[in-house]
Amino acid sequence: MDHVSRSGVCPKKGARDRLIRLLQSHPTWALGFEDETWWSRTAHPKMSAWSPDDQPLRLIEQPIPKDDPDPKALVAYGLLVRTAQDPDEVWLRFVNGRPLSHVTIPFLDWCCQKLEAAGKTALLLVWDNASWHISQVVRAWIRAHNHQVKQEKKGVRILPCRLPTKSPWLNPIEPKWIHGQRKIVEPARLLAAREIEDRVCEALGCSHEDHLSVSDQVA
Repeated sequence: MDHVSRSGVCPKKGARDRLIRLLQSHPTWALGFEDETWWSRTAHPKMSAWSPDDQPLRLIEQPIPKDDPDPKALVAYGLLVRTAQDPDEVWLRFVNGRPLSHVTIPFLDWCCQKLEAAGKTALLLVWDNASWHISQVVRAWIRAHNHQVKQEKKGVRILPCRLPTKSPWLNPIEPKWIHGQRKIVEPARLLAAREIEDRVCEALGCSHEDHLSVSDQVA
């Protein structure tokens, strides 16, 4: 089929692949695949399991009592961190509310602080085109952050790389979400928000951090 004309490799996918190759020759850089996801307390993910023919396994959506103080679903920011030396690691922060530009900024700042403590100097950031990623507020903060790092010669630069639209298979954190949602399933009862968080952190092998919120301002 080599004689058949076809479109070239998407520039955004090519940029992602170049970052992956660059990582091998820069030991003080880190590659980060970022994304957000919702963890529902009622809806169950699609999954299959063995059971006897006369005893089918059913996951029943649990009702939420009217006096239940917890939200129906929790959202979390995640970063799959990859370096030239260490195995992949997931960093996670739950959010009070939903993803917003003013929540994205403190998450990025938190990630940079962790990377700086680990001796890294640059974050090659791969993410999608969500509005809270590409907003003017977030882009302006990244520019200002990188300028400050350059001036002070201290900190972690951020080099963002956008993925093609509707291409979740290019982000390796997506399977982490899917497998994590299956691991935390509770078929018999409704889980409280804290139980969801504890199970998610255990399933993804990450520490339980304070929630992010709009009030978390970054200087």
